[in-house]
Amino acid sequence: MLWIAIRMLTGDPQKFYGLLFGIGFSTLLITQQLTIFVNLVERGASGVYNAPEAQVWVMDPVSRTTDVNYAMPSTALDQVRSVPGVEWAVPHIRSAASVRTRNGDLEQVAIIGVDDATLIGLPKNLYVGAKDVLSQPDSVIIDDGGAINMFGADVDPVGERLELNDQRAVIRGIADTIPAFTSTAVLYTKYSRALNYVPGTRNRLSFVLVGVVDGETPENVAAKIEQQTGLKAETRDEFARAGIDFIIQNTGIPTNFGITVVLGFVVGVAIVGLTFSLFIRDNIKQFGALKAIGVTNAKIVRMVGVQAGLVGAVGYSLGVVGTAVFLWSFSGNPFFKGFYIPWQVPLISLVAVILILAITGWLALRSVLSTEPAAVFR
Repeated sequence: MLWIAIRMLTGDPQKFYGLLFGIGFSTLLITQQLTIFVNLVERGASGVYNAPEAQVWVMDPVSRTTDVNYAMPSTALDQVRSVPGVEWAVPHIRSAASVRTRNGDLEQVAIIGVDDATLIGLPKNLYVGAKDVLSQPDSVIIDDGGAINMFGADVDPVGERLELNDQRAVIRGIADTIPAFTSTAVLYTKYSRALNYVPGTRNRLSFVLVGVVDGETPENVAAKIEQQTGLKAETRDEFARAGIDFIIQNTGIPTNFGITVVLGFVVGVAIVGLTFSLFIRDNIKQFGALKAIGVTNAKIVRMVGVQAGLVGAVGYSLGVVGTAVFLWSFSGNPFFKGFYIPWQVPLISLVAVILILAITGWLALRSVLSTEPAAVFR
């Protein structure tokens, strides 16, 4: 009986491919949009991920993310270093600035000052150059995405001279970074040099990056820092989550992507429901004949379930593969750098496909189950 059900389904190519298109398109839309959404909001934590050595981030109590922060007095660094459990603590400055290129173009950039001695705060890997290039006069390292946005994909920015707040800066390296939520270029330099590049204020210290001693946990050290200094201290994971939550709470991204996902579900229900109903209607005589020879309603339900399962499995696979192909084809675009498909996204898409098939299958089955076997002989 199950083989008969499959033969009935594939025997009508137009409706069979229509069902595959409906499931495949819905899966592609839901999976693709959820993947882009997850990767986009995770970029709110890029500032944390690009400083991999820091186990604890210390900041002013009103600071919320790496980009939304309030400067602290320089004495905060010594306060943090005096807390038990702190192995090392280094200053970290993050500030916005306007730069003028050699061609006279004005660009908005983010200036990040890392510790002069240890260079803690720099990204782990560099595409071009080495970390020690910051020891050269007026040197900065630009992030790879910012280099493309400022100079173009075909231009080597190494050696380019910039003007920052009447100070000269020379690009001597390109960092391999996790892109930020915005497309602003990021310039890394030593902390002492960054103080000359950004506008002068009384308090300049944005964060204190902390490493913990062996035997201590970042959570315990963060609690000690807050208790002893009155500053806010968050672990790496907590601060990364704060950056993600800030984007979710203060932008319309969740609403916009949520609407698209819902539309993908509705379109799937509409296309599959209409096509499945037409398929059942055109084969109502065959189902009636099967009931006339003794096939029970339970077996009819299993037959329709096999048909829905076949369409769902093939259509779902096409949709997930289509999403993977989409990301692969745009992998060279800086906007999609580092994009991946979280394992939860295909699972959510699978649940959506099951719901679509359950709803449309139930609607289509009603006419079959209510058909009298004698109707086939009329």
